[in-house]
This record gives sequence, structure tokens and C-alpha cells, in this order.
Amino acid sequence: MRKVPVGDAVGMTICHDMTRIIPGQQKNREFRKGDIITPGDVNRLRLLGKEHVYVWEPAPEHVHENEAALRLARHAAGPGLAWKEPNQGKVNIVAQYNGIFKVRVDRLNMINRIENLAIATLHNNQVVKKGEVVAGAKVIPLTVHRSKLDEAEKICCQPPEHLLSVKPFQSLWTGVVITGTEVYSGRIKDGFGSLLRRKTSPFGARMIGHVIVPDNANVIAEEIRYLVNEGAELILVTGGMSVDPDDVTPMAIRASGADVVFYGAPVLPGSMFMLAYQGHVPVCGIPAGALFNKVTILDHILPRIFAGERIEREDIVQMGHGGLCQNCLVCHYPNCTFGKTTMV
Repeated sequence: MRKVPVGDAVGMTICHDMTRIIPGQQKNREFRKGDIITPGDVNRLRLLGKEHVYVWEPAPEHVHENEAALRLARHAAGPGLAWKEPNQGKVNIVAQYNGIFKVRVDRLNMINRIENLAIATLHNNQVVKKGEVVAGAKVIPLTVHRSKLDEAEKICCQPPEHLLSVKPFQSLWTGVVITGTEVYSGRIKDGFGSLLRRKTSPFGARMIGHVIVPDNANVIAEEIRYLVNEGAELILVTGGMSVDPDDVTPMAIRASGADVVFYGAPVLPGSMFMLAYQGHVPVCGIPAGALFNKVTILDHILPRIFAGERIEREDIVQMGHGGLCQNCLVCHYPNCTFGKTTMV
């Protein structure tokens, strides 16, 4: 790469893209890497404010920004991800299907400590849609030393998991147990059934059973066991999760034989949520607050369950950072801080 006056650059090869910006109107690529400068280009370059231009002179120990960004993106992108054409040393990485975006944050930080290389991503465990840009790989200067790129590629490829990936949602057979004597007796109309169908249908849930039972721990436990025997892959048990003496759902989940991962989470709203497992089947105890709050811990847990992940206690511990909903007048979730954490 060599810097030359634009008037002396005719016949030489431009080594980087150049953008023309008209404030408030347009932003487009005026010159591309590899363009041969013609006499007519000299004035165009000067209109861009260029009195000098970098022209390409290959050096074996350096890699051009576009090639380097493409290599970085290819190594960073694991299952469920594809990459776009390089543009000014940047390559966008996009989701190939709907799912949960996974980021190995520790290794991402290692790459971003390497001078002249950068990868920016969405948050770990964020729900993404097919075609959505989830990350961008960027090379800062026009060329980068090959050794730095080699170092970053090794970090990307460290086992056991890829640096970036998307886990697809699995269609789970889902059973729902609505608790509450007031609902069972008909004094109050059930609101949970439609809510849970709305929250689970985007992930491909298939309802295997839906039952309303009174606040009786033995009855609730029996229904949980019945749904497991019928082939349920996820069980949602609603209501009765507080410390009131008539709220027996936590006791019932334990009595069903499920192993409790946690009861009480550092997420507001949703702190009275319970998660347990009957073998490989997750059993979620959902507090009544989910009827009144648009977004709760349930909205963070469900995508990961439908992506086939087993939630551990440490996963819940890490939710405290970013676990406070600000109850905005206009809800912009998931485009807000709620449920976002920098932890892996």
C-alpha cells in the first residue's frame, strides 16, 4: 500500500472502498477496492475531499481489510450463521433461521483485545430471526498483519463451542396445568391459557394437555406426573407461587418428583418463578404476576428451553445483571436492557 497524490494515481489500483455522503440524503460507495483510477476519476476524488489516495502494493505479511474481515467472519460464524460481502473492511454476519443467538463472551473479548481487529455482536441468548444481522467483523486499518489474523482465527476455533452460533427452536409437546380454586370453581375466568399459547406458539409449541385444578398439592403433582407419562416435553404450571398459605404450587412441583433448580430469581418481575426437571422435562412454576406484566423472567427462560438448553442455577444467578424491568410507558422489549447480560 502506497500513498500518492490523486493527480499521479491514474492507472493505479485503489486499495479500499470510498464512500460519498450527502448529509440527510444518501450514503453510497463511490469507489470500490480494486477500481483502476482513470483520468475522469481525479476530479471525483477531489470532490470527496481526497488530495491523496492509497494504492495497492501487495505485501506478503499483510492482509487487505476486506479479505481479513471475511476470514474473521468465516471463522467466527458457527452453525446457523452466514456472512455477507465485505464492505470497507466490515462483514455482516446474519442468522440463517430463527433461534437463540449464542456468544462465547470470554473469547469475544480476547479477539477484541487484538489490535486492529473488532467483532461487535448482539447480546448472548438473544432471540433472533432469519436474515437478521447478529454481528459484524471489522478490520480497522487498510491492512492487518497476518499474525494478528491467525491469532484471532485460533481463538474463534477453540473447542468445545463456536464463537458465534444460532440454536434453532425445537417444537416441544407442552402441557399446561392451571391452578387456583377460584378458577377451578368458575368464580374467576382463566387468563393463563391464552397467554401461554401466545408466548409459546412462536417457538412451535404443540399442546399435549391443558387442565384446570384446585389448590391441592396432591392433585397438581398427579397432573404433572400424568403429563410426563403422556409424553410432555415441557410443563407449565401457573399460579399459587407466592408465600400465601393457600399457594401450594411449589410444594406440588416438588411432590411430583421433580428436581428443583431454583425457586426465586434475581429478576423483577418474575422473582417467584420456579424451574424444576422431571428427568429431561422442564417444569416451570409461573407466578400470577405474568398475567399483569407484559414481560417477565418467563420470556427469558422459554426461548432457551425451546432451543434445547438445560437451565442451571448459575444461569439464573447471572440474570440479576440486567434483570430489572424499568416498566417503561411504551414497552420496547426485547430492544431494551431487560434480560441482557454480558455474562456467558
